[in-house]
Order: sequence, then C-alpha cells, then structure tokens
Amino acid sequence: MEDERLEFASAFAPASREDWRRLVDEVLKGAPFEKLIGRTYDGLRIEPVYGRVKNVAPIQGRTPAAPWQILQRIDHPDAAAANAQALTDLENGATGLALVFAGGSGSHGRGLEPTAEAVGRVLQDVHLDAGISLELQVGPQSRMAAIHIAEYLKARAIDPAACDVRFGLDPLAACATWGYSPYAWEEIISAVTSGIKGLAGLGFKGPFASADGRVIHDAGGSEVQELAFVLACGIAYLRAIEGAGIPLEQAQGLVYARLAADADQFLTMAKFRALRLLWARIEQACGLAPKPLFIAADTAWRMLTQRDPYVNMLRATMATFAAGLAGANAITVLPHTLALGLPDPFARRVARNTQLLLLEESNLAKVSDPAAGAGGIEALTSELCEAAWALFQETEKAGGAFAALQQGLIQDKVANTRKAREGNIAKRRDVLTGVSEFPNLQEVETKVLDAKPVVLPSVGEQKYTFEALTPIRLAEPFEALRDESDTALKLQGARPRVFLANLGTPADFTARATFAKSFFEAGGIEAVDSVGVAAPAELAAEFRSSDAELACLCSSDKVYAEDAEASARALKEAGARHIYLAGRLPESETAFRTAGIGSFIHVGCDALAILKAAYAWIQQPADHSLMASDPS
Repeated sequence: MEDERLEFASAFAPASREDWRRLVDEVLKGAPFEKLIGRTYDGLRIEPVYGRVKNVAPIQGRTPAAPWQILQRIDHPDAAAANAQALTDLENGATGLALVFAGGSGSHGRGLEPTAEAVGRVLQDVHLDAGISLELQVGPQSRMAAIHIAEYLKARAIDPAACDVRFGLDPLAACATWGYSPYAWEEIISAVTSGIKGLAGLGFKGPFASADGRVIHDAGGSEVQELAFVLACGIAYLRAIEGAGIPLEQAQGLVYARLAADADQFLTMAKFRALRLLWARIEQACGLAPKPLFIAADTAWRMLTQRDPYVNMLRATMATFAAGLAGANAITVLPHTLALGLPDPFARRVARNTQLLLLEESNLAKVSDPAAGAGGIEALTSELCEAAWALFQETEKAGGAFAALQQGLIQDKVANTRKAREGNIAKRRDVLTGVSEFPNLQEVETKVLDAKPVVLPSVGEQKYTFEALTPIRLAEPFEALRDESDTALKLQGARPRVFLANLGTPADFTARATFAKSFFEAGGIEAVDSVGVAAPAELAAEFRSSDAELACLCSSDKVYAEDAEASARALKEAGARHIYLAGRLPESETAFRTAGIGSFIHVGCDALAILKAAYAWIQQPADHSLMASDPS
C-alpha cells in the first residue's frame, strides 16, 4: 500500500527532495535556505516541508471512535442562573459541565459561590448518574466544593461510583497563579491526599488531582514549559498519593491533566500527543504498565480578544479541532465574549455548537490519532518530548514543582518567553486578527451579562511567597490604546485622526495606504483617506479639512524620491503635529527628517511603541519645535 501510486500521477517522474530543493534555491536567488526555517518559542525548528514517517503506530488516547466529552463552562455567580444555564447546555448537546468556582484556576475573576447551598442549587435536576461528566475547577478558597458535591450525592442516595466526577484538586496551580501559600508543601499535600482518600473511600472513582498546564500557557509560556510543569505537578501528586498508602497501580488513575489549546493547530496537536508519550514514560519509570492519561482541554484564555470578539469563534474552532484530533478526552470551549464579561445565551450556544459541529458533522472522532505518520507533526511531537523531558528533569533537580516555584526557576523561563512573545505582538509578527491587524473602529458593543462577582474571604497569611504567574491576554496592549480612543470619542466627539497623504496615482499609493490604515487603526487612530495629489498646496488644504492631528505619506519609493520632502514641508506648515512615512528608512533619511518626517512605519517595526508615541504627539500643543523620540 505504501508504494502504490495514484493513477493520475503515474505519467510523471517521481520527484525527489533534491529536485524540490533545486527549485527552491532558484526562487531564493542566493538567499540562505534557513530563511524558510521557522522556530517555535522553545527554539524548535519547523521545516518548510516534511516527508511521511513510515511504520508509526497511532498514539493511544481516547477509546477508538469515541467522542470527547463536550463540557460547558458554568461560572455564573448566581446559583439559580447557573443552574438554568447548565440545564440548557445539557438539553442542547453538552455531555458534561465544568463547574468553575470563584478563586479557582481559570476563573478569571468570575465563578460559582463555593457553598453547599450554591452547589445544591446549581446541580438541581442534573442527573449525575446518567452519564453526565462533571469537572471541578477549584482554588484554595473553594476547595470545600468537592466535599459539598459528595454531600449532595449522599443526600440524594446517588451512588458515587455511578458518577463521572473529576475533582480538580491542584494546589500547585493555585500557588503558581497567586504567588504565595500560607502553608508549607508538606502541609498542602497532606490535606490533598487526605481529601483524595476520603473521596475514594466514599466510592468516587476519580480522578481527583489535576496537573494543570493552563497556568503556564495563560502567563505567556511555551509548549515545552507547559508540558514540563504538567509532568512536575503530576509526579508530585503521584508521589504524595503513594506516600499516603495508596498503591501506585491505583494512584495511576487518580491523576489527570489539563492543557490549553490555542489556534496554532500543529503545535497544539503535537503538544497533546507529546504529553501522552511523556506520561507513559513516567509510568514505565514507576514500574507501571502505561494506561492512557485522561487529558482535559480548555481553549486558551490568552488568545481571547475584547475587540472584534467574533474572531474568537475562529480561534476556538481551530483550538478545538486540534485538541480533538490529538486525542483530548474532554474539551471546554471558552465563549467568545468571556474576556468582556459573563457570556450571554448566544455566546454559550456558539461555544457548545463549535464542538457539536466538529463531532457530529465533521466526524473528527472517528479516526484515532490521524496525525500519526505526518512528518511535520511527528517531528514536533518528538522535539517537544525531548525538550520537555529535559526541563522536567531540571525541575526535579530543583526539588520538584513547589521548590522550583520558590526558587523562581519556572517563572524566569516563562517571563523570558512572555517577553519575546510580547515583542512579536508589538511588532505584529504574531498577528492578532481584529486587533493588531484588520481592526474595525466601527464595531458595535457586544452584549454580556451583568452579574456581581462572588467575594471570597482571604486565604490566609502569605507565609511562602514567590513571583506569581499572572494570566495575560496577548491583545491587552493594543486594546488599551483602543480604550483611549473610545474615551476621546466619548468626551470630544471624535477619535484621534491621521491623514493619509496619498501621493501620485492609486497604483503608487494603494498598497501602503492600506497598510497605514490598518497600522494606525490598530491603535484606535482613525485614518482619513485622500484621493492622491501631487501639489503640496493642495495636499496641505486636504490635511486642514481632515481635522487630523497627524499625517502619513503613502506612495511608492519612486514618488517619495520626487515629492516626499516638499509634501512633508507643506504638511508641517499646515499644522501636522507629527509626520510619518509608510515605508522603510531610505538612504536620503537626513533630507526626509529635515523636511519634517519624524517616523517610518513598515512591516516589522515596533507598531505598539509608535502608536503609543502617536498619542503623546496628539496630546501635545501644535509646536513643531517639540520633537518626541522616534521609536521607528
């Protein structure tokens, strides 16, 4: 089967990699081949093309052809409203509920009240012994929610063994997010293992402890860092459970993992596949026969945007697609408006239906590990395994996950990755569609629910402190500029404006004018277009009528050489507080600067710094003797 050729291709001579490379070199025209090599934030190579990997078995994950669990996030602080949401979700396709309690990992300022009364109200009429999955996301202040679940089932004479409940006990994630702990690790893990033994004694099957990689992903970390953290947490819980007197063979099924799935399809698939291989390696090292690890997936918090939130639907679809194909056992899709507030019924329905469409119409679960043998994904999976195992060993040498947090080992690595990521966001190398690229200044307000968050008591003395892994959203810096623009619109009746001084014919200026419009509007600065003129006086008149504070020259290099200096002088005399040129710094930079051109915008420039400086220019009086530093 491997050597059979398709009939319609049989008339062509087989092409070798050398043939392909020869054609590529012709296109590159002397440029190095390395130009085509991509790099992940962990430094892993991404080649432009891969061959098929033969004799590779699928990685064992979900039961073959079985669908993943469709979990719906329940986080409304009002228990009655949360119950209504849960019943609607279950009646319309969800097969499980992710109960997110206030103060829990991934709550992001929202969440359920962790009281017995609230738990009972949320679960009213939810038949937990009828195949409905339940996943708890709790924190130090809401850890009693697990006990309340058990009490709720006992009061209704429901057999815990008939229920599918994952309790999500994960003090390491809470410590990492909060940056402190009132207790030593020995005290923390003793309480956790006591809870696990108590719940297991009541008849619950588990799993009970969660190794949650979202902590790293939410803070801007890399795939390798996320995997290594999950391994370090997982092995810490395994050791503790065994130390509490539970045999390793039983403890093996009491720990599960949670990963973030984002819109990078191939890296997400490789990450989920890598975790299964890495965990199997840990099981073998413990003398256990490997069993498929239960892996829950949440679509990523950090990729959500407040601006143009409907693009979040596309991001979530890609993330769900990748996690599902890579064998996730359960997936929770964060509603597309979650960064704005509590999602309304429409946003919740879209989140639910994202999974239903992929499962029921695209049949993604029918093939086990469809990435098996795909050269690119197999290579990424292998490289992630090697790098994550090395970082996991480094964490173990530091004394384990808690000790590594105390020493700042984990935080330092995440901070370095986050800094690199933020730099690429600022330069628009990592594109945020609808925010840093293709912004829409005319978007209407998106509806979210109005609800007062639950206020929790203090968790206790901050006895053990370290740097917190605070969740971020990648779009926040650009959104802050958009907020400033909205404030100006509300208070002054108009947004900040930049006049696009288009020189020459449409063929000369259209490409750069389009680039400039997207560039400035990503920062909330409205671009006022012009038809294209040559006469400086005419250009100055158009600028005055535009009510803009800034001006940007847009045209071809040829036209710039002829008209840019005179046009810049005219705009300066007309009152432009700062003048930009769409294009790279030319050889005649000194002449251009003398004429009044202060900044050059182009692909790869620090867009965020230039846009922040633009607001400084807008807020200054029209005094051309004031020259801000040029971040371009």
